[in-house]
Amino acid sequence: MKIAISAAETSGDLIGSKLVTALKAQNSDIQIQGLAGDKMIEAGCEQLWDQKRVNVMGLSEVLKKLPALLQLRKTIIDYFSKNKPDVFIGVDGPDFNFMIEKKLKRRGVKTVHFISPSVWAWRQSRVKKIKKSTDLVLCLFPFEVDFYQKHQQRALFVGHPLAETLHPRVNYQSSKKILLMPGSRVSEITRLLPEMLVATSIMAQQDAQLTFHLALANDELLAWAKPLAEKANVSISTGDAHQRMPESDLVLVASGTAALELALLGVPMVVVYKLSVFSYFIVSRLVKIEHVSLPNIIANKSLVPELIQDEANGANIAEKAMTILQNDSALLVQEFNAIHQQLNMNASEESARLISEFVNE
Repeated sequence: MKIAISAAETSGDLIGSKLVTALKAQNSDIQIQGLAGDKMIEAGCEQLWDQKRVNVMGLSEVLKKLPALLQLRKTIIDYFSKNKPDVFIGVDGPDFNFMIEKKLKRRGVKTVHFISPSVWAWRQSRVKKIKKSTDLVLCLFPFEVDFYQKHQQRALFVGHPLAETLHPRVNYQSSKKILLMPGSRVSEITRLLPEMLVATSIMAQQDAQLTFHLALANDELLAWAKPLAEKANVSISTGDAHQRMPESDLVLVASGTAALELALLGVPMVVVYKLSVFSYFIVSRLVKIEHVSLPNIIANKSLVPELIQDEANGANIAEKAMTILQNDSALLVQEFNAIHQQLNMNASEESARLISEFVNE
């Protein structure tokens, strides 16, 4: 079996490497080649093109490299049109991979897209492009399959890789530790951290035993955040959020993947998010879902508080946080455990199995 693969981002290299390992475990004679990073090479993928050529961030950098990106994409399409694989797998990177999938599908190559973009949440019209590009979408969440079925797009649920590595904490005893995770982007941190720090001051007045810690994703805003945190009597560190999450009674967290990680660990949270006024005006008209945090979207109900835009202020954050801390979280933790069970399906192995079945149809 010959498999072509394209992982256009660093996150895709990690996910793609696990998929390559699972495919090789199922069939030692399988040939996998394409656009790959270091982890995929280690797993046994033949690198025809280096992922570093595609992995760019920021509008200006994308524009500068756009001619080279378009040429690389054309090269990949031409190569696999002449050397047809049994299946082409686009791993994440929809902006780069969908056009490759579309061209190859037109030329008789079976196509799979691994990890659905958030088309179910916003810009739902993108499903038309997906239908033209992809024979099969492998989904991390069950509700994604429901969306695709409504649009007559073949899709299968494989589980989430995070559920394989993160597990609910057992016999947790209160630590009185509150963790602040205001996101990884500069815009997120500068909007959310001041409100989170106001919340910590209010919470400390209501319970003097509480301690607060700010975990930044990197050092980019450390110099700016440190004096603010020290003034609010909040300790600070960088790059260690994953170690601190399971040790916390509660986390004040920016909406995103971190909220899902906390749910998989069984940690209560208050989810907050703010955009610029203009961005919120645009996004609020594009988003088509009731909830914004993944725990609530997966459960299809309000498990965790969501404070968005003007509601994401210090007083509201403190109120929601103290309500959680002053009540028994046993039922909430049970709901989180149910999410973990639902998503823990050995995503890589399941994806490899479904891809092999698809190829052999």
